[in-house]
Amino acid sequence: MQQNRRAFITGIGSYLPDKVLTNHDLEKIVDTSDDWIIQRTGIRERRIVENGVITSDIATQASLKAIEDAGISPKDIDMIITSTITPDHIFPSTSCYIQQKIGAPNAGAFDILAACAGFIYALSIGQNFVNSGAMKTVLVVGAECLSKITDYTDRTTCVLFGDGAGAAVIQNNPAKHEILCTNLAADGSQSDILIMPGGGAKHPSTLESVQQRLHYIQFKGKEVFKIAINNITNLIIETAEKNGFHLSDIDLIIPHQSNLRIIEATMEKLGLPMEKTFVNIDKYGNTSSASVPIAIDEARKEGRLNKGDIIMLVAFGGGLTWGSSIIRW
Repeated sequence: MQQNRRAFITGIGSYLPDKVLTNHDLEKIVDTSDDWIIQRTGIRERRIVENGVITSDIATQASLKAIEDAGISPKDIDMIITSTITPDHIFPSTSCYIQQKIGAPNAGAFDILAACAGFIYALSIGQNFVNSGAMKTVLVVGAECLSKITDYTDRTTCVLFGDGAGAAVIQNNPAKHEILCTNLAADGSQSDILIMPGGGAKHPSTLESVQQRLHYIQFKGKEVFKIAINNITNLIIETAEKNGFHLSDIDLIIPHQSNLRIIEATMEKLGLPMEKTFVNIDKYGNTSSASVPIAIDEARKEGRLNKGDIIMLVAFGGGLTWGSSIIRW
């Protein structure tokens, strides 16, 4: 086993469905308004997959873009790790479907579930595979078809979520973008404030569970809002300090795109201007595991990431789970 290796992001890709669901479209479905949604969330529109399109389909599109960006072949991939709360099936893993669809016969494949923090959890696993020398090339994917588990009769949740996918290739290549650290945490005592109750061992799929609408996302918005701001703020400070950085050293914070008000409140608590963060929630809504890699890809395309920049990734989601990563771009 090789020692003293380092993990770098060598390729990034993302995919958003073409179909746009605007706030005005939602006004026709539930009792809400464009102004109400924007004021409370910052979301103006989100992307939704067409009927028949599933998570592995959009994950495949993002993965192929990341693979091309890295300049490798799918056959070079040793492992595929997918974070999703909307898998094609409970089993087998969505990663196995991605493996088949991208043509990566040499790759192992498995999924993880850490909700909106999932991409950073998967990135940490991939980083450690490469750092240890156990793997040379790891494909990390965050992909969601949240429209499949969104209750479009519930105006408090249906305005929030969208579909999308992002992917990253991790290798030992010092010419690329080094993953300096990852920091993961969870609080299982708060697991019921953000949950999809149906479909598991506790509430198996039955006629009754369907009638009770247990197979849709449920969450307590006020509780999530308060906990998210405090935890994300503390996590950013802790991650920077543990790795020898001051907040002023961070060139750009790329947060999970859950709610613009959460991002604004976090930046205010940190004493940092909004110019130091990247926001695209207005266009895509909350895409859970896909949110961070989509934002990385878009920030790069917009010229917000420059060689040598110190980038902080941070996310918070159901579980409760949260995670962060510092990358030297």
